[in-house]
Amino acid sequence: MSKEEEYPRIDWDDLSDPDVQMATVLYNDRINTWRKMKQLDEQLDKHPTESAVKSMAELRVRNLQAFDELQSYNDTGKFLCQHPLLSDRSEFSQLLDLLSRDPSEFLRQHRNELDSIKRYRSYLKREDRAARRSSDRENLDRHINREKVFRMVLEQNNK
Repeated sequence: MSKEEEYPRIDWDDLSDPDVQMATVLYNDRINTWRKMKQLDEQLDKHPTESAVKSMAELRVRNLQAFDELQSYNDTGKFLCQHPLLSDRSEFSQLLDLLSRDPSEFLRQHRNELDSIKRYRSYLKREDRAARRSSDRENLDRHINREKVFRMVLEQNNK
């Protein structure tokens, strides 16, 4: 099965798109880790060692992460940012970097998240916004989740 068949919503020909470039790299990583796993499997059948078992487990995790990233990008147009090649794209990494570069901007954005949480909690109580209840709930959940990432960054930085 070709990558175009496996992930039909990805425009594989648009190599000017950085996300498509990353999807191509992830697809290649998935193939390369599978090949290494196949070689290790043969080695494990003949002469299993602790390091070979560990390598197999690490390759399997990396292979599954690549698969999950590609599936997510195909389905939603967004990466999960859990694969090592994408870890610097994650919101956590970006906020950690922001905290180290510009602490006041980090705190400003954190305050904005807290304010948004208050605002959407208030919206959910208002009768005049009954028609927007589901979108208000989604926005509240999004801001709560983002604020959790801010707290995780602060906890990580305090260690």
